[in-house]
Amino acid sequence: MASSTQMLLMLRSAAPRLTRSFFTCHHASRTSATRHATKRLLGTTATSRSGDGLLSRPQAVFPFANLRNPLQSAQKSKAKFFPDTSDKSVAYWLLGSAASVFGIVVFGGLTRLTESGLSITEWRPVTGSLPPRDAADWDTEFAKYRSSPEFKLLNPHMTLDEFKSIYYMEWTHRLWGRLVGMSFLLPAAYFIARRKVSAPMAGKIVGIAGLIGFQGFLGWWMVKSGLKDDLFAPGSHPRVSQYRLTAHLGTAFLCYTAMLWNGLSILREHKLLADPQAATKLFERLKSPELRVFRRSVGALAVLVFCTAMSGGLVAGLDAGLIYNEFPYMGQGLTPPKSELFSDFYSHTAHRSDVWWRNMLENPSLVQLDHRILATTTFTSVMSLWAYSRFSPTLRRMLPAACKKGMHGVVGFVGLQVALGITTLLYLVPLPLASAHQAGSLALLSSVMILGGRTWVPRRVARLVSQKLAQSRLVSGPAFPNKVSNRRLDG
Repeated sequence: MASSTQMLLMLRSAAPRLTRSFFTCHHASRTSATRHATKRLLGTTATSRSGDGLLSRPQAVFPFANLRNPLQSAQKSKAKFFPDTSDKSVAYWLLGSAASVFGIVVFGGLTRLTESGLSITEWRPVTGSLPPRDAADWDTEFAKYRSSPEFKLLNPHMTLDEFKSIYYMEWTHRLWGRLVGMSFLLPAAYFIARRKVSAPMAGKIVGIAGLIGFQGFLGWWMVKSGLKDDLFAPGSHPRVSQYRLTAHLGTAFLCYTAMLWNGLSILREHKLLADPQAATKLFERLKSPELRVFRRSVGALAVLVFCTAMSGGLVAGLDAGLIYNEFPYMGQGLTPPKSELFSDFYSHTAHRSDVWWRNMLENPSLVQLDHRILATTTFTSVMSLWAYSRFSPTLRRMLPAACKKGMHGVVGFVGLQVALGITTLLYLVPLPLASAHQAGSLALLSSVMILGGRTWVPRRVARLVSQKLAQSRLVSGPAFPNKVSNRRLDG
């Protein structure tokens, strides 16, 4: 009996110790201690004073305690479809596509200047990829062209050989457009399927693809306006609608700008992420209030250059460059008479409420004057912004060197574009100068966009840079405090 009682007392005294030892989560205790130690290590040095006043050695700290579990990170990256950054090959492909669009815009201008755009009277996206193969096919195409207003009013004596020359110009332009579409759609599908692009970039690529398809539709919609008598005034020069021509040109500019901007953005993103510390300093410099006026001015300048180019589309659609071939005067003064600029001839209503806007868009005299004003404003704005960046002490100190070089490039292109525009006007729109002037507008817009890419701070890239910088500090941070503590202990 005594032995059993003694046994019960022993079990009773041992049970609490067994319960605490068995049910305590040692892993949680270690994790909590590690977290507290890491927080102390990232803030101040984890040291304490002993009773005799000497510094004691800090407790052991695990530098990767706050990092995610590798298995969890792998599962999360596998579940995430798109990467954070796009591959560099995507950037090179976008820049190559932009160069192709640049070329087709210039060639499209040549097609219009040679009056070849109305030689193909049908829109056959698939079967029209091949030119006529024999004499019977050529006779069929020529017969279709002979029924068009352009042949009846302008080219009634055109021969088959002359028709072939303008036909091949338009056919090459349309074939180039098909190649632009295919060379963009197929690689786009590959890059998205292979997860070579980030999620935002995938959406932008899909948008550009849709814009290319819409551009093809606008091209035929423009040509169609010159094939029917009821779409232009009776007895006037058969031409495509200046509205549709400008819409076609504007969409091409948007396609080119989107490809160029996104391609350069990917390359810049890789460059900034390669050195997050330098990128952070650059962002802090660009975000400074002293550069706010310069940043906004670059954005306004890009809009102004685009609007000036679109006014040039109206000039081309109305052949307004063939009148007032002098500069800076237009006739007896700097502007034609007011009665000529705002003529009631272009009004389509009885109460003449549309005189102002119809003359601005349909009167060749006022359209050319508008283009001159916009071009002069663009040139003045560029030179003013350059002078501001050159002679302002604050901007000379704060503006990065890359932005200064970009500003010099814009000044060079705007000077070249003004010279091309004036000589094109003075020499009655010769083919080489007119084509170079159209190419110069794209080059000027490109230089402004490049300057903007060096001046503006993209939020997404800034967020990626801050995340990478935080990760690098978390990984390399503990080494320095440990060395400091050791040096204090050794001293």
